[in-house]
Amino acid sequence: VQLVESGGGLVQPGGSLRLSCAASGFTFSNYVMRWYRQAPGKERELVAWISGGGGVTNYANSVKGRFTISRDNGKNTVYLHMNNLKPEDTAVYYCYTYVLRDYWGQGTQVTVSS
Repeated sequence: VQLVESGGGLVQPGGSLRLSCAASGFTFSNYVMRWYRQAPGKERELVAWISGGGGVTNYANSVKGRFTISRDNGKNTVYLHMNNLKPEDTAVYYCYTYVLRDYWGQGTQVTVSS
């Protein structure tokens, strides 16, 4: 199993970014996918998750209404669309799945600053 995130960067408050996580090594459409984030000095927190078929999603209260998780099972990729970004969204964002054990991507840095 391999998870590779991309799409992070520096963005001004109010801006948008789209993160991608390319997955391989397992039957992608059978598994829930999650996005976590970890800010400096803080614990890793769950941001959003999506069911295997994409029909069920859930979000942390802190991002509800601003972030959207989606997936393309034909491309084995899960996305995190982030709008109206705030400085408190600054963190390393990780893709995660459980296939007999935990698997994490390497993370992608998102910095929201003017």
